[in-house]
Amino acid sequence: MKILFITSNRVGDAVLSTGLLAWLVEHNPGAQFTIACGPYAAGLFRAVPVLERLIVLEKKSWNRHWLELWKECAGTRWDLIVDLRNSIVSRLLRAEKRAILSSNTGKHKVVENGAVLGLNPPPSPHIWLDASAEKQAAQLLPATRPLLALGPSANWPCKQWPIERFAHLANTLTAENGPLAGASVLVIADAHEREQIAPLLQALPQDKRVDITGYDLLTVADCLKQCSLFVGNDSGLMHVAAAIGTPTLGLFGPGYEEIYGPWGPRCAYVRTPESREELLARLPNLAAREPNLMGGLSVEKVYEAACLLLN
Repeated sequence: MKILFITSNRVGDAVLSTGLLAWLVEHNPGAQFTIACGPYAAGLFRAVPVLERLIVLEKKSWNRHWLELWKECAGTRWDLIVDLRNSIVSRLLRAEKRAILSSNTGKHKVVENGAVLGLNPPPSPHIWLDASAEKQAAQLLPATRPLLALGPSANWPCKQWPIERFAHLANTLTAENGPLAGASVLVIADAHEREQIAPLLQALPQDKRVDITGYDLLTVADCLKQCSLFVGNDSGLMHVAAAIGTPTLGLFGPGYEEIYGPWGPRCAYVRTPESREELLARLPNLAAREPNLMGGLSVEKVYEAACLLLN
């Protein structure tokens, strides 16, 4: 059986699609899977146990990436195509059955993805790890302390909680009388975000901080698996933490928590006192040097939410 699974370019959306993929793997034993996704998300899928082929779609002008995908897949007759990108490709390929995500309903992405195959409740996201990720994570992490993970970056500056507040929160949570007393602080970001997170690293005691900037997604996921708590902005990293089972607190302001909130029984989110609409209305008047919309979210409110989640 041949199954083509077309998922997102974005890490967060790709993570939220993994529950549907895991369901397909479980219910189609012996099937061979081809997964098509963008380059940022590709690392998530390298350990999928039934992966026959991973096609990385580099976005090109005039949507030529879809033509290239068609060329890669046209020689196969597919038993099932699951297309979460609503692409023309899935309609042009030969297939016994197609399941296409055709519209945005305003429901959570996990619910939307499950509905493609009529699954209710929808399957939760799932990340497959491999020996390489486990070995590297073991080398990166301290052996004895509990771990607090922070995700201070996001793909849009307006969604980034002020960096100095992450430092204040971490030092409060890991203080002698804090709920994670003595914990090491794992700071996670992509390689190109190193300069952005430098003030956070500098504000943390040297013997407490663990910098895993720039590591691949599966190594990051395995590191997160060892953590007592993740606190981070609305980002793909937040969804990785939730999918791997780490207690996850997402920070929201101008984002859509009803669609992109962290998914799972060990997850929660906290948002700014201002509504999304109030925040977005400020954008035309924001100075270019200060594009942040998360300033209304206090350290105290995030600390309280983190303690509730830990309890």
